[in-house]
Amino acid sequence: MSFCFPRSLLHFSSAKLLLKMSVRSSSRDSTRIPLPEEEPGIGSPSRVYVRTKRVKRTTSVATENPKAEPPDEKLSSVPDIEGFAYRRTIASSPLSKPKLSSDMLQEEDIDVSSKTEVHSPTNWEEVLQGIRLMRSSEDAPVDSMGCEKAGSFLPAKERRFAVLVSSLLSSQTKDNVTHEAIQRLHQNGLLAADAIVKASEATIKSLIYPVGFYSRKATYMKKVAEICLTKFGGDIPSSLEELLSLPGIGPKMAHLVMNVGWNDVQGICVDTHVHRICNRLGWVSQPGTHQRTLSPEETRVSLQSWLPKEEWVAINPLLVGFGQTICTPLRPRCGECHINNLCPSAFKVTSSPRSKTKKSK
Repeated sequence: MSFCFPRSLLHFSSAKLLLKMSVRSSSRDSTRIPLPEEEPGIGSPSRVYVRTKRVKRTTSVATENPKAEPPDEKLSSVPDIEGFAYRRTIASSPLSKPKLSSDMLQEEDIDVSSKTEVHSPTNWEEVLQGIRLMRSSEDAPVDSMGCEKAGSFLPAKERRFAVLVSSLLSSQTKDNVTHEAIQRLHQNGLLAADAIVKASEATIKSLIYPVGFYSRKATYMKKVAEICLTKFGGDIPSSLEELLSLPGIGPKMAHLVMNVGWNDVQGICVDTHVHRICNRLGWVSQPGTHQRTLSPEETRVSLQSWLPKEEWVAINPLLVGFGQTICTPLRPRCGECHINNLCPSAFKVTSSPRSKTKKSK
């Protein structure tokens, strides 16, 4: 038996089958990832993917540029201890170029007061005399254990090197701790450049512990000793520029070594005590303002602009001892201070600026 379908029904089935095949084909094409060489047409479902790919490709080119210069380590790194090597920091900073001439004048200790009129603080001589009277007993740690006392029993050349080592160890370390470390080095025959070069770093660490940053300072000691041995015959540099080029030696240390070792006064030795007390007394300020100085180096430049040069050497041990006994960082003893009637900060300071910053954070 044979069946005969109407021709219209056959046409309808064929059209329905073709429609199903077209839908399946378009569904597969919409999920297909185009090859790199394909150019999707406008309105194609893959257009969004290609646009996203182009954005990513542009980003990768910008971030992975092989010709990009590496970051400046000198600019990004923080100076090791107490703002050491300040010359190199200024020279490497692109922001400092417009101020380079002014900074260089300050670094080279050229008297900028000849160009701008500088007034001495009111009653500064009376204040200084009052501090001298309070310090007449010389009972502060700096009087017997300061850096300038190191190697006082040694010949001139050996003593200069001992003062340099003591200055290097003194940063962020109390005088008695530095003094004891120097004593241990001397007892083990390690207060000379050639002996330090021969000694192991581990031995030096064990002898200078617990000075601040003792591990780093042991490394610096080895490098400094090698430079002094090879370039200066075991002696120390005789210029401020060369001292500042030594690893771990900053302005405070360099000026002290120049004063004690070579009797060459080129600047004031300003540490944290001198920096703190000068700001409390209102003796120093930032250039052109009445704001406090932000670093010991700023304090040095401001203080040198008006303090007579004959006071430059004595002012450091005087104020350091005053800061160790009376005008302490935390809770200064204003009630015992003989110049509290002349000090603008008397009875107003209960903590150091650093502790206030930590508390606010």
